[in-house]
Amino acid sequence: MEIINVIPRGFCKGVVRAIEIAKQTAKAYPGQKITILGELVHNRFVVESLKNEGIETIEDKSLSRMDLLERITEGVVIFSAHGIADDVVARAKAKGLITVNAACDDVLHTQELIKTYLAQGFRILYIGQRNHPESQAAISIDPLRIVLIETLDDLPKSFEQETRIFVTNQTTMSQYDIRQILSSIGDTYPQAIISDEICSATRTRQEAIMNLENVDCLLVVGDVRSNNTAMLAKIGLTKGIPHVERIESADELDLSSLRGSERIAVTAGASTPYFLIKQVLDSLETLKRSLDSAVR
Repeated sequence: MEIINVIPRGFCKGVVRAIEIAKQTAKAYPGQKITILGELVHNRFVVESLKNEGIETIEDKSLSRMDLLERITEGVVIFSAHGIADDVVARAKAKGLITVNAACDDVLHTQELIKTYLAQGFRILYIGQRNHPESQAAISIDPLRIVLIETLDDLPKSFEQETRIFVTNQTTMSQYDIRQILSSIGDTYPQAIISDEICSATRTRQEAIMNLENVDCLLVVGDVRSNNTAMLAKIGLTKGIPHVERIESADELDLSSLRGSERIAVTAGASTPYFLIKQVLDSLETLKRSLDSAVR
C-alpha cells in the first residue's frame, strides 16, 4: 500500500487569518461578550476550539444573517470568513455592537468587483450556491441587478444583446462546474466580461487532485458543511478515481474497506485543521505496517 499525502491541502491563508482575527479580538476586548455571526469557517473543530477561548458562535441554517444578528444584544460581533452584507454590518453598528470583519481578502475582492461594475451600469451574473453565506453576501449587494447562477438552467435568456454583463463567482466553486457555465455564458452573451474568481487556494488544491495518477482511493478530510471540501471530492469522482470518500476525522475512517487499495491519496478542505489530517495519515500508516507485516 502506498499513501500519498496530497500537497497543498488543509488551512488556506484566509482561514488562518480569520482564526487569528478572532483570537486577537478576544485579547483586545477582555470581559466583553464576543459572538461570531455564523460559523467563522465551516469546521466544527475550529468552532469548538474558539468556544474554549470564550468566543461563542451563533448559527442557524434556517435564519438569515440579519435574523441571527437580532439575537446578539451586546459586545462584539465577528463576521465570518465568507463575507457579510453591508446592511447587516450597518444594523450591527446601529445596535451598538462592536463589529469585526474576518472576511477572506479574496471574498472581499470579488465583492468590490461586483460593486465596481454595478456602479458602471452592468448587470451581474454570479455563479454560486444559493444557501452558501458567501453567495448570499454577494447577491445582497443588489438583489435586483445580480442574478444567481447555480446551474445552466438559471442562465437568463431575456437580456438584450447590448446589455452590459459582468460575470463572476463564489471563490470555492469547482473549476469543472464553472468552466461549463462560463462557456455557455460566453456563447449566449459574447459581450460579457468574465472574471473567474476561484481563489488560488481552492484552485491549487483542486489541481492537485486533477494531477493524481493511478490512485484507486481518495480520502477528503473536512467538515460536511465545507463547500471547498465537497468540491475536492467531486473533482476526484469526475476524474474517475474508483473510491472517493469524505470523512470528518480519523474516527470515521473504515480501515477494513481500504485493505484492497494499493494507492491511497489524502487531501483536505481549506478549513480542515492539520491535526485531523495527521490523525488520518497516522491511521493509514498503522494499516500499512499491519499489511506489510502480514505479507512478510
